[in-house]
Amino acid sequence: MDEFELIRRFFDRAPPSGLELGIGDDAALLRAGRNAAGEAESLVVTTDMLIAGRHFVSAVEPESLGHKALAVNLSDLAAMGARPEAFTLALALPEVNEDWLEVFARGMFALADRHGCELAGGDTTRGPLTISITALGRVPSGSALRRDHAEPGDDLWVSGALGAAAWATRERLAGRDATLSAAARRRLDWPEPRIGLGLALRHLARAAIDLSDGLAGDLGHICERSRVGAQLNWAEIPVAGELAALPESERIELALAGGDDYELLFSAVPENRSALTALGTRGSVALTRIGAIVPGTGVTVLDGRGRTVSVARAGFNHFA
Repeated sequence: MDEFELIRRFFDRAPPSGLELGIGDDAALLRAGRNAAGEAESLVVTTDMLIAGRHFVSAVEPESLGHKALAVNLSDLAAMGARPEAFTLALALPEVNEDWLEVFARGMFALADRHGCELAGGDTTRGPLTISITALGRVPSGSALRRDHAEPGDDLWVSGALGAAAWATRERLAGRDATLSAAARRRLDWPEPRIGLGLALRHLARAAIDLSDGLAGDLGHICERSRVGAQLNWAEIPVAGELAALPESERIELALAGGDDYELLFSAVPENRSALTALGTRGSVALTRIGAIVPGTGVTVLDGRGRTVSVARAGFNHFA
């Protein structure tokens, strides 16, 4: 049983009447009334947890850990097209280390301040190092990007380049951290939530998700929720330059199933190609068209000759 089957079996209840959107997307949507301008809004809520030894090695720099703990939550808000507003922090610590905490907080608050996201409360306790953050954002009612809105004929786009963080994880676990380039290490330790892109995509994209567990697996969630299939063109997928010297089979696994990229994957109607190309040109991150939504089910990856590319695993599985 993977984490998604676990959620479906034990926690996914009947559609809640008090929510706009519950379990099954990057974040939940709650009705939030109207803002000062009289516009109806939705409150966007997401929770993520990082555990030492599972999501990061204990020797990781605390400043980058503070940044990443908040960044992975803000990435969920970005995938919904939401503007961050506040967050809570639950922190389990094996001991109180003042120097560690000071540097951890510095990394977390630097990112929070950049996006105008305030710490609103939380909890602390003694235990194995665990960081759990709940992030809150807002989006105009009806404008949230969701996993269940993709339709056959949509283009598939992705931001940035893929695979460097997964490669850095593999090298770090093998004891080769010192050989990593600064760029690869930064991709793993300092992911950049694509908040600005998410806001810009509200009226350009149809469905979206952030890439935390790997392109193939996360695209599968869009397909499942939207009841469609997807076709990817391997030659068009933007693979990180750090992977250039690796065999193609390794590049395929790292770019399609590696995870930890925290880029945005989204579908959009073909009529928006010019607008999206312009957005990628003038924005801080490149946008690449990598495939299409098709009738059917599942994700197919094709090479330049139209042959199916085999992917050994769909994406990261916490209970594998």
